[in-house]
Amino acid sequence: MSSYKENKDKKTRKKITVSKFIAKKSKGDKIAVLTAYDYYTARFLDRAGVDSLLVGDSVSMVHYGEDSTLPVTMEIMLAHTKAVSDGTEYALVIGDMPFMSYQSSLELAVANAGRFLKEGRAEAVKLEGGIEMAATVKRIVECGIPVMGHIGLTPQSIHRFGGAKVQGRKEKSIAYLLESAQALEEAGAFSMVLELVQKDTAEKITKAVHIPTIGIGAGINCDGQVLVINDILGLYEDFKPKFVRQYADLAPTIEKAASEFIADVKSGAYPSDDESF
Repeated sequence: MSSYKENKDKKTRKKITVSKFIAKKSKGDKIAVLTAYDYYTARFLDRAGVDSLLVGDSVSMVHYGEDSTLPVTMEIMLAHTKAVSDGTEYALVIGDMPFMSYQSSLELAVANAGRFLKEGRAEAVKLEGGIEMAATVKRIVECGIPVMGHIGLTPQSIHRFGGAKVQGRKEKSIAYLLESAQALEEAGAFSMVLELVQKDTAEKITKAVHIPTIGIGAGINCDGQVLVINDILGLYEDFKPKFVRQYADLAPTIEKAASEFIADVKSGAYPSDDESF
């Protein structure tokens, strides 16, 4: 019965394109986004029905153990993006442009965005910044590359913020975020992430633009939500943000499996005759 359902779902499910992603807002269809960094995780999440997979620069922290997103390079991001793209059939794959891969010039931004599509096989890119990045977004979009914006707390500017502080609480911040959201839409962005934004402000932004807003720590009124896969699976222990809902606790399961293997090897219980040639 389950195999029949899986085959039926596979036949009826349609590939999520940028245009379909955008259309979900007008339909009132909430958008589910998760990060992924490798082939098999992407395959499992795609099979589960996720709308989009973001190959986040968060890989710097959850995969390489860094204390911020800043150290990750284009080469690392492209390798992970290619792996995720290879494991994905239906979800929209978005490559996260790393720190200093787009900020210094329009030419560099376009070239690196293009690499995500050519080498990483992504279908869109994401970059951080508001009004100040509108011209960059516009130029990349003019070259035929879909762009997802990212405002609120932008982790690549964490030193400027002085830590993970909620944005959109004061009038000046609210005005900047609203103006930035509208500037990104006018520049051609097909959607935007709102990170660590006060929920009332996130709701105002969502109503002010015609493209989807994807929240992370921005309340229920965004058009969709994104979380880091390691966070929801309990595979990142350094800290747990308030907005994270943990759906599984895999770290103890992994440790238990490894401990049992180690014990079996040391006791001689593994391999058995049935596991030998």
